[in-house]
Amino acid sequence: MKNFITREIYKKSIDRYVGKEIIKVLIGQRRVGKSYLLFQVMDSIREQFPNPNIIYINLETNEFEKINTSTTLYDYIKSKSKTGELNFLMIDEIQVVSEFEKTLRSLLAEGGYDIYCTGSNAHILSGELGTFLGGRYIEIPVYALNYPEFLLFHKLENTADSLNMYLKYGGLPYLIHLDLSDETVFDYLKNIGQSILFRDVVSRFEVRNVDFLVRLMRYLANEIGNIISARGIGNFLKSQNISISITAILNYLNYLTTAMLISAVQRSDIQGKKVFEVGEKYYFNDIGLRNSIAGFSPFDLGQIIENAVYIHLKSIGYSVLIGKQGDKEIDFIAERQGEKIYLQVALRISEKQTMEREFGNLLAIKDNYPKYVITLDEYSGTSYEGIVHIPLRQFFFKFA
Repeated sequence: MKNFITREIYKKSIDRYVGKEIIKVLIGQRRVGKSYLLFQVMDSIREQFPNPNIIYINLETNEFEKINTSTTLYDYIKSKSKTGELNFLMIDEIQVVSEFEKTLRSLLAEGGYDIYCTGSNAHILSGELGTFLGGRYIEIPVYALNYPEFLLFHKLENTADSLNMYLKYGGLPYLIHLDLSDETVFDYLKNIGQSILFRDVVSRFEVRNVDFLVRLMRYLANEIGNIISARGIGNFLKSQNISISITAILNYLNYLTTAMLISAVQRSDIQGKKVFEVGEKYYFNDIGLRNSIAGFSPFDLGQIIENAVYIHLKSIGYSVLIGKQGDKEIDFIAERQGEKIYLQVALRISEKQTMEREFGNLLAIKDNYPKYVITLDEYSGTSYEGIVHIPLRQFFFKFA
């Protein structure tokens, strides 16, 4: 049995489905801890069932390298199954197996399987599998550690120094095994970034223009918080004497989001609730990886904390949009279980002009949902006409 730190956010989401014949799919960027969540599930199963038959398949190890088709996957599972009882099936990185959906479909039809899968592909349930299964699967997104988890994993107090460390190094769980120094951490993060790039993008999508892909990643890392369109990227490239089609740019953006290195967030008109199809914001699913690509600079802190707020909201189950109110922009509209909040993110509000902009954008919204301005300022309690200023460290714990 492996030692691990329990991630309560995901334990609550998964435990309600333990013992149910429904496929649980944990999707997330490589190295965010999906495998350890399977070990966490195994412990929950052992607590609830006497002598459970657990079948664990890690498709990224040499032990299972011969399992690469639906037939070999099915045959192996059946050889380890027990008739007349519930079999608990754990498959790590299932997208490695071609047509894996055929095996899952057959096992569901036969019955007697409680199935858990992980994958590093945002569209793993698209196509035939998702259509056929209907309501017989649940998708659980897995993210890098948010700030409270970062403190738990690294056994740190909630201090300004701890926050600075999180904003620099991000939340990949394996960092607990490393010396938290710039040289060590960024070497590790660069290697992970390259692994995602070449294994989950270049190889999977047979990308030919790797140089452009790398340039696109750098561009996105430097444009956190800005509205981005394929046409805008194309114009920027032209200024660099690089010519590439809009279609190719859109494809490459899709490859990066499918590998879950980045997330695209759409804009929504607050009044009419219209979602704009052109122009999105892109955020990295780990701020450490973003910093390993663009470099970490105090001048980028405004972008970095906005990215950190996005990761936190997603990790605790909010759906997130960018708000548009006339010519004013709201950084985040976040909704969860029927509740909605509006959030503006700024580095500081010590300057009058910044206060007027951040509070003013929220004042333009004429509904009664809670509205917050989040900054790195340490003081709290400031409010104006019902809009609350909240320091970043407090925000991470107020919303959990």
